[in-house]
Amino acid sequence: MQGESVLSLATTRPGMELSTISFNAPQGTGPNGKPRTSSLESPIMLLTGHQSAIYTMKFNPEGTVIASGSHDREIFLWHVHGECKNFMVLKGHKNAILDLQWTTDGSQIISASPDKTLRAWDAETGKQIKKMAEHSSFVNSCCPSRRGPPLVVSGSDDGTAKLWDMRQRGAIQTFPDKYQITAVSFSDASDKIYTGGIDDLVKVWDLRRNEVTMSLQGHQDMITGMQLSPDGSYLLTNGMDCKLCIWDMRPYAPQNRCVKVLEGHQHNFEKNLLKCSWSPDGSKVTAGSSDRMVYIWDTTSRRILYKLPGHTGSVNEVVFHPTEPIVGSCSSDKQIYLGEI
Repeated sequence: MQGESVLSLATTRPGMELSTISFNAPQGTGPNGKPRTSSLESPIMLLTGHQSAIYTMKFNPEGTVIASGSHDREIFLWHVHGECKNFMVLKGHKNAILDLQWTTDGSQIISASPDKTLRAWDAETGKQIKKMAEHSSFVNSCCPSRRGPPLVVSGSDDGTAKLWDMRQRGAIQTFPDKYQITAVSFSDASDKIYTGGIDDLVKVWDLRRNEVTMSLQGHQDMITGMQLSPDGSYLLTNGMDCKLCIWDMRPYAPQNRCVKVLEGHQHNFEKNLLKCSWSPDGSKVTAGSSDRMVYIWDTTSRRILYKLPGHTGSVNEVVFHPTEPIVGSCSSDKQIYLGEI
């Protein structure tokens, strides 16, 4: 259960030469003697150990640890540096882990599962500290608030989003929708939540008024993932219509809030909830894709910057490292890759 260097994975960006990665490159240089850009032990690291498809992964806020959640019902914690060893396994879920998130301070991990529960884990000890069991069907997505009290929102196949205060028992608010909710997020100020589901709409709920204040149309198929931009102004959504949409969520934005559509990645019959995410500076986005490729787009030009091979199954989530030019990707092939951009 540890990372290893990988031979002959290469970016296939137009105009770039294909290069393989040698095992014996001196520290500080990469393939062809080019300078290394990150503190990874090798330009590409392979993390193996999960027994089944991996649906979700996230770097902790410091960028030192990865948490990954799998169909094998386990959450693995891995060191990002050195040999990328798996150093802890969190057990308790009775079904797959579909989504997981770190709290803003990095002290806890929140996970969502088809076992109808959300759970909170202490990242230091690996102990389960809270089990939230009020949904009546699969919990697809979860998101902690960025600021203010320790709140978490969850979205479920039972057609509700629920708001949880980590200091209290039970959900403090329930937002009923007609359709399954497959993706959720908080607004930057934590005064609104965003939900996406099988009705293809992004809905904005006002927490004080407990109602939908906006329904945004743009996707033609189910929304599988969403993430708020680092500056809190834009929402990125991934849909089964093979579109990534960027929405302007600022208060006085024009009526048509879908400001950009990015394309190239794929969804297929497996109907996995493929996620999407922003780079720390907001200049790039990435998304899961069923064609086994890792896609990275430039948000300004909407061009695909990288299309990275290596996985042998659907890529379910890709995430950027918080401080270094590293991307992590997890796949139905039970593997995680960390790669230097």
